[in-house]
Amino acid sequence: MRELEGGAAGFAFASGMAAITAVLQLFRAGDRVLISSNVYGGTYRVLDKVFQRFGLDCGIVDTSDLDALEAAITGDVRAILIESPANPLMTVTDIAAVAALAKRKGILTIVDNTFMTPYLQRPLALGADIVIHSATKYLGGHSDLVAGLAVVKDAALAGRLAFLQNATGGVLGPFDAFLLIRGIKTLAVRMDRHVENAEQIAAWLAGNEAVARVHYPGLKDDPGYAVNRRQAKNGGAMIAFALKDDYDYRTFFKSLKLISLAESLGGVESLACHPATMTHASIPRELRLKVGISDNLIRLSPGIEAAEDLINDLDQAIKASKEA
Repeated sequence: MRELEGGAAGFAFASGMAAITAVLQLFRAGDRVLISSNVYGGTYRVLDKVFQRFGLDCGIVDTSDLDALEAAITGDVRAILIESPANPLMTVTDIAAVAALAKRKGILTIVDNTFMTPYLQRPLALGADIVIHSATKYLGGHSDLVAGLAVVKDAALAGRLAFLQNATGGVLGPFDAFLLIRGIKTLAVRMDRHVENAEQIAAWLAGNEAVARVHYPGLKDDPGYAVNRRQAKNGGAMIAFALKDDYDYRTFFKSLKLISLAESLGGVESLACHPATMTHASIPRELRLKVGISDNLIRLSPGIEAAEDLINDLDQAIKASKEA
């Protein structure tokens, strides 16, 4: 992973959250970390419920708005942690612009690159200091392991993270490491198929009268399309969409036949997720709604099955969810 991401050192952890936790331990009481307004709920939870108890504060900001981000950088801010595209609304942040701003302010840029993988996007080359992954997802690719990774650009910073990993012990086990290496060997061919399916599904959803909005940076009318095109190979394989009010998302999930309801993503099988009650349930409802994570939002991780079969499954589930 050090080679794939182009860093000075790479570290393998027992989970994505173990990787994030170790990276956050680089900071101390009185420091503040800014996070994107929609990130994985576990990232918000560990900052809000765990690290705040030890004096590490966090602030939520729309990192796609550089002016708002700069205004939020107070004297106690030590890092900006972003996802691009972000989970679950696929909001795109200009990684190079954020990294340049962070360097001017003397703070770190941390990028969760789980959704894109180094095959599609390389944040360190764009100026970021640390890249983290939930390797449970696309890097493993087969839903049979739990792992996390961190790659650090600077050798001195890598030395600090190496000490923390050794001191706290959240290391990856040998067999999971073996499975992860196996998964990385097929990353490119899997991602090509994931993206191909996602592009077809996103285009179909965008033309479906039951869908209120599609969030996918590979669509030309997506707000993040231009920035994402500059910094990534394509729009990636994750999609979010909201059904219109006269469609019941609960019935939609119950009606799926080929696609499974599950919280994970990035495996060869297609998964659908309800962020409000699953991945982002730890975020207070008022805050979820404020950042756009509505109750009728659905996150989709297309697998490598035939795109036609996936679209047919979505079509019948959407039709079944139409309220009388």
